[in-house]
Amino acid sequence: MARSVGIMVLGFGSSQKPVPSFEHSLHTSSFAFSIMTLFGLPWILRPQTSHRNCVCTWVVFIIVVVFIVVEKQYAYLRCVLVEEALRRIRSVADYQFGKGVGAKLFSEGVKILYSRNTGRIRYVYLGSERLATMRPTDGLFSLSIAGARRLVQNTSLANCFVTVRDDVSRFIADGGDVFAAHVVRVDDDVHAKDEVVVRDEKGEVLAVGRAALSSEEMRAFKKGVAVKVRRGIKGES
Repeated sequence: MARSVGIMVLGFGSSQKPVPSFEHSLHTSSFAFSIMTLFGLPWILRPQTSHRNCVCTWVVFIIVVVFIVVEKQYAYLRCVLVEEALRRIRSVADYQFGKGVGAKLFSEGVKILYSRNTGRIRYVYLGSERLATMRPTDGLFSLSIAGARRLVQNTSLANCFVTVRDDVSRFIADGGDVFAAHVVRVDDDVHAKDEVVVRDEKGEVLAVGRAALSSEEMRAFKKGVAVKVRRGIKGES
């Protein structure tokens, strides 16, 4: 009898199929049939509930570690991309307005916004003020009044200024175009279609726009539009 019972427990020569046991205790380990018993393998040790909790704890710990590592890598890549974007806008400003202007115009605290459609750089802000807009047509900047004022603080570096007579300053500040007859001084490096800052004779910013004539033509001509003003200081406020 004992022999037959032993054979039945091992699953050999028994007419009854072994039924898996799902009973377990919180404090003891129990033996249960596995699917392998059907192929003649006897037993597997079923883990305790405390072991399962330990496994879950390790899984959570590993997930947290992976998350921290990924977050650090993302922060590093983001920092690299920000630095690259800052170098790019400074290089464009140096090319467009004069060597050394980029670092003065775009300090470390600027915020760079990208176009949703193209993913390219679109706006540059300092705090809540927009300094410049990067034109999608040529990749150069259109200045805001705030950006123009930052350039005026670094006059020795920039070469994009057109100075007009004080008696027409109100007209220009209202957004009127600059005529050749209004021009008192103009930087030598100004060419037609360049972004320029219009100032009065005291050096105060009046407007921003694009040159319609070169510096030589502004000095030579007595008629015609010299600067097509995009925005005057009164329109900015």
